[in-house]
Amino acid sequence: MRYRITFVAGLAIGYVLGAKAGRARYEQLARTARKVADSPLVQEVAGVVGAQTSKAGRAVYDKAVEKMPVTSVRDFLARPTDEEVQLMEWETSVANGTRPGHSPEKGRTGDSRPEDRDF
Repeated sequence: MRYRITFVAGLAIGYVLGAKAGRARYEQLARTARKVADSPLVQEVAGVVGAQTSKAGRAVYDKAVEKMPVTSVRDFLARPTDEEVQLMEWETSVANGTRPGHSPEKGRTGDSRPEDRDF
């Protein structure tokens, strides 16, 4: 239905712009277009379509928020990546004097980074 309306509107605009029918024909077409646009039935249909579009947009937004609960782009961009989290943990452990993946009682574990291993 949307494509039909777009096609008819395109035809009307093309005719008005391309035809050499003169000012009288242009005024007649403009009056007819205003009558159609101001028609209560057209106004009602436009309101219903607008409401449905709004509801559909809201539903899509709600599903997107469900999948990715981000309150804003700024919050999303402020979140550290997994690599950044690992780097911060490593830097903290080095600053505290402990070595990641090592414990004094157990010795070396397989989770340490290659540069932290004793060779």
